[in-house]
Amino acid sequence: MLKKIGLLILTLVLVFIGYVSTREGKFYYERNGLIEASPERIFPHISNFKLGHEWSPYEKMDPNMKKTFTGSDGEVGSVMEFEGNMDSGSGKLEILKIVPNEMVEIRLTMLKPFYGVNLVTYKLTPEEKGTRFSWSMSGDGGFMGKLMTVLIDCEAMVGGQFNQGITSLKALVENKQ
Repeated sequence: MLKKIGLLILTLVLVFIGYVSTREGKFYYERNGLIEASPERIFPHISNFKLGHEWSPYEKMDPNMKKTFTGSDGEVGSVMEFEGNMDSGSGKLEILKIVPNEMVEIRLTMLKPFYGVNLVTYKLTPEEKGTRFSWSMSGDGGFMGKLMTVLIDCEAMVGGQFNQGITSLKALVENKQ
């Protein structure tokens, strides 16, 4: 009887692993919001790692996060290494590309809780009543990423965090007018 139960459990585990492995590992998450300010007023906050504490939901998860900055902040090649609690994790942000007042591309290398390399893009698009701020992240989560998407709704989780950041950035910039 124990042999049959063990075989059944093993079969279920193998079927689950098979199911996880067939899922798409690549992901793309994006959220945006309208900020009633010019791109010039918003851009310093998205291109300067040292200003991230003012609006980033990830830095709010761990106010005691240890941060190390190298390079000229706000320029291509600048880096922020961070070590936070289990909610924020630890890793490195590096600015890859900047188009002043339009776009910032950042490589996010996560070390904890799981290793991953992702591309984060901030875009500013002028509109009639302000500027549309778009925040996206893409990458390939590998097997662990596939497993996570089976267990939790990563789109909703990350999207919710992006929405928190957009709301904080909006309040920050609009209140400085």
